Amino acid sequence: MKKQACCAYLSKVVMGFISLLRGMGVTIGYFFSPKKIVTQQYPENRESLQMMARFRGHVSMPHNEKGEHFCTACGICEKTCPNGTISVLATKDLSGRKVLGKYIYRFSQCTLCNLCIESCPFGAIVMGKDFEFAVYDREELIFTLNQTQENANG
Repeated sequence: MKKQACCAYLSKVVMGFISLLRGMGVTIGYFFSPKKIVTQQYPENRESLQMMARFRGHVSMPHNEKGEHFCTACGICEKTCPNGTISVLATKDLSGRKVLGKYIYRFSQCTLCNLCIESCPFGAIVMGKDFEFAVYDREELIFTLNQTQENANG
């Protein structure tokens, strides 16, 4: 019994040492061939930084060149959101049709789970690539997404 425990312990020590050597091999390989380095030097390369294709940033609503969006105020994204991050406030237009009044997104509550994006049948919302959202006041993290940038600033 003691011999088996000793063999198991020695086996774990040897496997740990082999794992350490493999990791150090990767590190040493990057040291001698720096062109292969995949680390982003973030503050220095802010202008040229490209986020990965599968990066999940804050939810955004794309608008076309006329300032129109694809949201129909169906509310599926609001129902799918697990923690109430999204509020779809619908209104009626002159013909009595339901249209989007306000699309409120609370980034401070969002878990970036992507369920709202997947559930939207019209592709009206997407995950953005923005990631610098450090603020002192949580109220600054509440966005109305159905406004174009010019309307939001003015």
